[in-house]
Amino acid sequence: MSPPFGAQGPGLALLGLQGAPLALASRSPRRRELLQRLQIPLILLEADVPEVWDGRQPPDRYVERLAQEKLDAALQRSEVRDAYACLTADTVVAIDGLVLEKPEDRAHAIRLLDRLSGRWHDVWTGLALARVLDGKRCFLSTRTRVRLDLESGPVRDLYLETGEPMDKSGAYGIQGWGGIFVPEIEGDFFNVMGLPLSALRRLCRELEEG
Repeated sequence: MSPPFGAQGPGLALLGLQGAPLALASRSPRRRELLQRLQIPLILLEADVPEVWDGRQPPDRYVERLAQEKLDAALQRSEVRDAYACLTADTVVAIDGLVLEKPEDRAHAIRLLDRLSGRWHDVWTGLALARVLDGKRCFLSTRTRVRLDLESGPVRDLYLETGEPMDKSGAYGIQGWGGIFVPEIEGDFFNVMGLPLSALRRLCRELEEG
């Protein structure tokens, strides 16, 4: 007797996609890991665009814009032709009206952690999804509030020595050692990892409607 969801497993149906594979245009190992956990067949590719905040654009609009620009770039790649749909994303940390990107060096990481420690901040992720065959697109942004408690001292120095902060927006990773210093969140945990799964399901369902 064949499995009820076919050889590809239940992940596609649960997510709301009607076809596969999904092209994921992202360098993030966290996004790749989350989709692989759902057994989503993937085509992995890159879509580099400049990630420069102009100091004025609200963070939700900023991440949506970057996700859409990445989608435009990804759809030009030859590898995407074999995909059913293409997904891009961008995640940033925001506090005090400022968007905090990845640290440039250790000193920058320290400044970011000093600003965040002991306070609530926002994590925004923008998602963009396109069906390759007809070009239909959907996009959204979603927010999670996070409280980080990592003040200066030997523990923070040890965390910096792990190297984990250096490729993370806001200089911490909730899915790694950084999660030790997050006593509270309000919203989707996976959003802080860079791929809000519930929001992605909404986006997939919107893509397939009509």
